Amino acid sequence: MKITGYRTLTAQHHWKRSIGDANGHIPEAVTEVPIVILETDIGLEGVGIGSHADLERLFPALEGEDPRGAAALFDRMLAQVFKSGHAGATYGGLATFDAAVWDLKAKAAGEPLWRLLGGRDRFVPGYASGLDIALDDDELVGFYAEFAERGFVAGKLKGGIDFDADLRRLGILADALRGNTTRPGLMLDANESWQVKQAVRYVTALEEHVDLLWVEEPLRRWDATGHARLSNGIRAAVATGENLTGVDQFRPLFDAGAPDVVQAGAIWGVSHLHRLALAAAARDLPISPVGYNANPAVAHVMTAVPNHLTTEVQDVRFADGLLVDHEFADGGIVLSDEPGAGIRIDEALITEQRDGGGWADPAGPHMRPMRAGLRVVLDGVER
Repeated sequence: MKITGYRTLTAQHHWKRSIGDANGHIPEAVTEVPIVILETDIGLEGVGIGSHADLERLFPALEGEDPRGAAALFDRMLAQVFKSGHAGATYGGLATFDAAVWDLKAKAAGEPLWRLLGGRDRFVPGYASGLDIALDDDELVGFYAEFAERGFVAGKLKGGIDFDADLRRLGILADALRGNTTRPGLMLDANESWQVKQAVRYVTALEEHVDLLWVEEPLRRWDATGHARLSNGIRAAVATGENLTGVDQFRPLFDAGAPDVVQAGAIWGVSHLHRLALAAAARDLPISPVGYNANPAVAHVMTAVPNHLTTEVQDVRFADGLLVDHEFADGGIVLSDEPGAGIRIDEALITEQRDGGGWADPAGPHMRPMRAGLRVVLDGVER
C-alpha cells in the first residue's frame, strides 16, 4: 500500500450558540473545520482533521510511502521542513496529515485506532467545556445540563476578566453537575489574559469560595518561570500547553516545573499527543487534550497512555458532513469499534451546507486584545 495523493475539504460547525473566551467571542458561531483525505493505490482513504497549512510543502515526505510506518512518517515530515521549522501553522498541517496516516494504518489493520495504539478500553473520561464566556446564565444552565444528563461530572468555565461573574457562573456550573457527584470538578480558563500577580490575586480570591481543580492558560504560553511561580502560590493545579507545537517546546516548562497538568491541542495530531503523553508520564504529570471536537482521533491515543486525566468535549455534535461514530455517555467518550478513527466524511453534504462566517472573526477569541494582561481592574470593563 502506497500513499498517492490527497484532497482537502472544509466543513462548517454550526455551534448554535455563541462561543469565545477572555479575548472575544463570536455570536451564533459558525467555524471552519479543515479536513484532509489521504489517498492510496489500493483505494483505501485516511481522514485527518485540523489544518490545511503547508500541505503542499509537506506532502513529498508522504508520497509513495506505506502509511503503516506512521510514526516514522511523522519524523519524515518534520525532516521535510527542517530548515524552515515546523512550529506554528506548519505543525497543524503536519499533524493533520499524521492523523490521516494513523487512520489509514488502523483501517489497513482492520482495527479501531484505540486498539491499534494499545488501548484496552474504548471509554475515555471527559469534561464539558462550553467556550461559554458570552452565554447568559440560562444558556449556561442549559449547556451544562445536557452534559450532566450524559453523566459528566466536571466542567470548564471561560473567564478571567470579571471576578463576580466568574464566581456566580462557577456556582451555576457546580449546580448543573451536582446531580452526578457531590464534588463537581471545576476548572477556569483565562486564555493567557493575566500577568503572574494578577493570576495569584484572582485565583486566591476565588479559592476562598470555590475548590478549583485547575486554572488553565493563566499566563502567556511561553512563560515557564511565571507558571511555576503561580503554581507555588495557589492551591489549584496550573494547566497549560495547548498552543505549543512539538514536544521540544515543552522542555522549558518541564525544566521549570511549570505545568501541573500538561495540555495538548487536538489539532496537533496523534503522534505528537502520544509522544507528549509519554514525556509527561516520565515526569509523573497527567495529560489532558483540549478541543476533542477539532480532531476526534486524539481520544484514541488517551486509551493507550498511562497518565490520561480527562479530555475536553466542547459539543455533542460535529460539523455538517463530519460523521463521527463516537458516543457521549457515563461522563466521557465511547469510541467506535469500526476500523480506523471512527470518522467518515459526507463530501456532498459538506459542499451543500457551507454558509456563515468563520473562526477568525476580528471580534472573536483568536484576536488577542491590545490591553490583555494590562488591565488594572479586572471587572470586565477597561479602565
